[in-house]
Amino acid sequence: MSGGLTRTAMGEMTMNVPRRRLLQLAGAAVAAPVFARRACALDYPTRPVHLIVGFAAGSGLDIYARIVAQWLSNHFGQSFIVDNRLGAGGNVATEAAVNAPADGYTLLMASTAVFTNATLYDNLGFNFIRDIAPVSSVTRGAFVLVISPTFPAKTIPEFIAYAKANPGKISWGSAGTGTVTHVAGELFRSMAGIEMVHVPYRGEPQAVSDVMAGQIQLNVSTLAGSGELIKAGKLRALGVTTPKRSDSFPDIPAVGEFLPGYEASLWNGIGAPRATPPEIIETLSKAINACLTDPKVKAQFAQLGSVATPSTPAEYGRVIVTETEKWGKVIRAAGIKAQ
Repeated sequence: MSGGLTRTAMGEMTMNVPRRRLLQLAGAAVAAPVFARRACALDYPTRPVHLIVGFAAGSGLDIYARIVAQWLSNHFGQSFIVDNRLGAGGNVATEAAVNAPADGYTLLMASTAVFTNATLYDNLGFNFIRDIAPVSSVTRGAFVLVISPTFPAKTIPEFIAYAKANPGKISWGSAGTGTVTHVAGELFRSMAGIEMVHVPYRGEPQAVSDVMAGQIQLNVSTLAGSGELIKAGKLRALGVTTPKRSDSFPDIPAVGEFLPGYEASLWNGIGAPRATPPEIIETLSKAINACLTDPKVKAQFAQLGSVATPSTPAEYGRVIVTETEKWGKVIRAAGIKAQ
């Protein structure tokens, strides 16, 4: 049989190769893809990396993403480019990341919105927990309950007592139906056992203006959006929503000091398409954790009312699961639907 070996000849050749050598060759064949992936991870990145953000340039999430992207660009000597993909409360960005090649060159900057969207939207084309591999959490931030300085109550207990004495007469604002500020406010209302009227806004600035003007009585705000107004005495802060007081505003109590168990944190983190090689995930995670221990980066985050949260991929994965379950319960109990 010209142009090749007969099966008999091939069999004879195989018979002449020692069994130990065959096992070595077989092992090498299996290990080759592993070594190739490791070599790829050692060389990573060799070209620009895109960090997808689901909100507009200048938004809180975008600012955090740009701080991290700049640090990683300097660290790796390769560009990390922030790619804003707006729409559907961050779902457009998440879907883009889910459908991107799983090669480490497309990442997602995820906010707490990914936890709430899992319940708010009925027909998502993805499952965040299943389709995005956690890399590292980045920050944990607080919301703050703010009122006008002229409001009769000055503390959380006084506010709750006033609301119970005036059921349905207090209006409270959020950055929009289904937003994290909305569900954080619903959790407060439920745990406090009070009736209030929700007023959704198209973003935070108008809600903050209206609470100062007395158009609404309470707003769930970010520290970044209301911090300077609190310092200037134009807003009164009742409490922050994280388990502990904010290092940036240590005089503001945590809501949980008066409502034990209350907690609503703004988590930001980085994920990648599910099939991204684990070696690349590890490389990224270590670099991001190094970024988050940089004093300059920590100081920048503190100015925005957040703390750096280095983590392993597994630790961030547990945050994703826990927070998704928690906010799913709040959303279903309050009957909140995406608009």
